[in-house]
Amino acid sequence: MDTLKKTGTITLLLALIAGYCDTVTFVAADAIFSAHVTGNFIVFAYQLVKGSEWQAWIKLLTFPVFILSVIAGGRIGAAPKNRYRLLLFEGLILLLAAVIAILSTQQNNNWLVYVVAMVVVCAMGLQNAFGKLYAKETHGPTTMMTGNVTQASLDLGTLFKTGFNHPEAALSLKKQLYAILGFLAGCFLGAIAGKLWGLPVIILPGLLLIYCYITRPLEQAS
Repeated sequence: MDTLKKTGTITLLLALIAGYCDTVTFVAADAIFSAHVTGNFIVFAYQLVKGSEWQAWIKLLTFPVFILSVIAGGRIGAAPKNRYRLLLFEGLILLLAAVIAILSTQQNNNWLVYVVAMVVVCAMGLQNAFGKLYAKETHGPTTMMTGNVTQASLDLGTLFKTGFNHPEAALSLKKQLYAILGFLAGCFLGAIAGKLWGLPVIILPGLLLIYCYITRPLEQAS
């Protein structure tokens, strides 16, 4: 597969999954961000000043969970040959989250909802570790879009300035759009699925990652 096309495909896939998971947990797990975990600072502060109860403090638990999962991801992906194994583990963890989510709906247990959210945060931590360890495997960050939007804006400004006659800026903009549009699509899908069916829909990105790993052995691609 052409390197640029392969990298674009991986970027699109991971951004879609991150946007989906982030939105599902926000919609169905008490406004917890699972991918963009720093957003939980805002939600925590808002709920605290609004007089929310102990549930607001759970938002802070996402940080140690995220940190530990990134550390684990760093250990798993330390060898280049294991880089895509990180994504396999991410898929398996998302399947685990879906199983717990199904149990939570059957038992009507609010605690399990937060457990599901933390398991998804763990999966997103592995994806963040993948992005940092192997930055060249994607066109940019796949879990937070601020940097991608900034670069896309700079590229667009360059294109306006040069009358859209700047191949490097055009290529860079195209690369950023893989992540931005993938994340946006994931957010829409996650919002709809999370609202209609709740946290069990986390099973979809888990199955997608495992399917892509098994049917297309990415660890053998270069």
